[in-house]
Amino acid sequence: MRLRSVPRPSLTTLGLTLLLTGTLALSGCVPGNAKPSPAEISAADGAAALARQGQFDQAAQAYLALAAQYGGHADHYRLLAAESWREEGRIDDAAPTLAQIKRANLQGDDAVRFDLLRADLALRHHDAATALRLTTQPTVAVPGKLQLRLYELRARAQSASGDHWGAARTRVQMDDSLQGLDRAENRKQVLAELTQLDVASLKQRAAAMKPGDRMLSWTNEALSQLGVAVAQPPPSLQQPVGTLLPGANAEVREGYKMPARVALLLPTSGAFAAASDAIREGFFAAYAEDARTHAPRASVRIYDTQGSADGALKAYQQAASDGAQLVVGPLTRGAVAALFGQPKLPVPVLALNHPDSKQLPATDASEFGLLPETEGAQAADHMIERGLHQAYVVISSDDFAQRAAGAFKAELLARGGEVTGMATLPAGGANYANLIANLHLPASATPGAATPDTSNPASSASTSAVASTTASDAGIFISMRPNQARLLLPQLQIAKIALPVFGTSHVYAGSDNPTADGDLNGVEFCDAPWLFDAQPGLPHHDDIATLLPAARDGSARLFAFGMDAWNLVPYLDWLRDHPGSYLPGASGQLTADQFGRIRRVLIWAKFQNGLARPLGGSLQVDDQPVPSGTAPAPAPASSSEQPAAASSAG
Repeated sequence: MRLRSVPRPSLTTLGLTLLLTGTLALSGCVPGNAKPSPAEISAADGAAALARQGQFDQAAQAYLALAAQYGGHADHYRLLAAESWREEGRIDDAAPTLAQIKRANLQGDDAVRFDLLRADLALRHHDAATALRLTTQPTVAVPGKLQLRLYELRARAQSASGDHWGAARTRVQMDDSLQGLDRAENRKQVLAELTQLDVASLKQRAAAMKPGDRMLSWTNEALSQLGVAVAQPPPSLQQPVGTLLPGANAEVREGYKMPARVALLLPTSGAFAAASDAIREGFFAAYAEDARTHAPRASVRIYDTQGSADGALKAYQQAASDGAQLVVGPLTRGAVAALFGQPKLPVPVLALNHPDSKQLPATDASEFGLLPETEGAQAADHMIERGLHQAYVVISSDDFAQRAAGAFKAELLARGGEVTGMATLPAGGANYANLIANLHLPASATPGAATPDTSNPASSASTSAVASTTASDAGIFISMRPNQARLLLPQLQIAKIALPVFGTSHVYAGSDNPTADGDLNGVEFCDAPWLFDAQPGLPHHDDIATLLPAARDGSARLFAFGMDAWNLVPYLDWLRDHPGSYLPGASGQLTADQFGRIRRVLIWAKFQNGLARPLGGSLQVDDQPVPSGTAPAPAPASSSEQPAAASSAG
């Protein structure tokens, strides 16, 4: 059956979907008590055949002929004629025929379909009130096969009436029942409706919602698209991917579904070639590990994206032509945005970044990246769990730090905290005395007092004298590279500042340097568990780092990211279909949200005697964030061309 262009605001292919699933309509079935004659049945079947072939005008004329000849079923045939014209995109031509129908003469589903046609016609003539009345009749039972069409018409009527929130909520009700282009188009329209509302209204609605409200994630998404940094509820980690399945000595878990051919899209030259190399080596290290476990593996082919959006599109098209069943990549935000902007993606995608355009992933696409926002938000959660509600923020001028700080502030506010002061380190500077003074940080009574360890009772006791003159519920959040942190922390001590300090992964260079990192003692930071062998079941970091330079120092995070990219391949569908399930990964515990975005829960580590060591020993026993509300804050600007983890490379 051909796909028609229907001149009305609707889903891309919903008209066809409804024709296939909701139109008893175009069958030869004749309701009523009077038994149709063989001639009538034959003529009705002929009209239905014309409709199935897409010859809707001819079908309508055939149904009108039936109505004229068989008066006992005349209104039923008129309804079928009107539906045929609607499928042709000629709803106005159906108006005279609809006017002849008496609703009381209709039986079964015919009455509901009649109301839906009248609602469609009303919308065509900008009569939203009538359309809304016809699609919100509480006493009318609507069969399941007509629910999607009812919801779409109701959403259009609500939108035309100015009820954008109601239209969005109605479309969210449709989401689970749609697939492919229909679902992608419906999701765009949900956000289009929500972004018609002002930011203050969206914030107010979000604050009033409970964590389980389906509209909360959509409202947060709309706020994000409006340029607002939003506190996202932490991922729900309820159970790891399915239980081990018996047979063949393979370490394969329930939900494991490996495609036969995988394409890996990465730049092999240009500005992102070094990051690409580390990701690629991590990807194939995990691929090799699967050989040891005897798990089924796909054949993998690498395609060069040439570091550009156009190159990424060409690589994707070539991979699709070559028979790839899953595409992993591309890497940069601009390339991912260009790929997601395509009308259709014939091959499912695991993008290795999040698009700069903020559009939702396509139905068969997932996003995976090492976002600074994730680290900032989890740092805020970590401070709240430590009982610290007042934060002083000190960050570098780097893009990753600005983005982490925006997410930190949004999450802290959502958890009932407050950012008391904020400062950005001057680029190239080394003396931060004035900056520290301007923050008005609470000072200790003891010169040179060390940063207290709030997680260690013995340490806390030994610094009780310091704590007595220090804000008991305050801490410092930092996001900067190690060289800047090694300058900042001693100057805080000189200024008699003894507040606990929490940071993002950027503060750690990725390898032990006790001499240089002695100045960072006491600093807690979130990071990828694989760097500390804190995730059981993965190859040991030191063993691989000894063999592969890409697994050392700052590039180790990119290497871990590549490992996870491969390990996610067989579980993408499972994670999407089983909320709360997660994959124990090298870069964190990995779970998928309702939009197909892979989210990470990181491990917390701390500098002690110049060495970074995980808190709690492993990721599985580390504290997990607790759910929070939503309190958005202005989002900082960010550059559009960054690889997934380039800003997290330590």
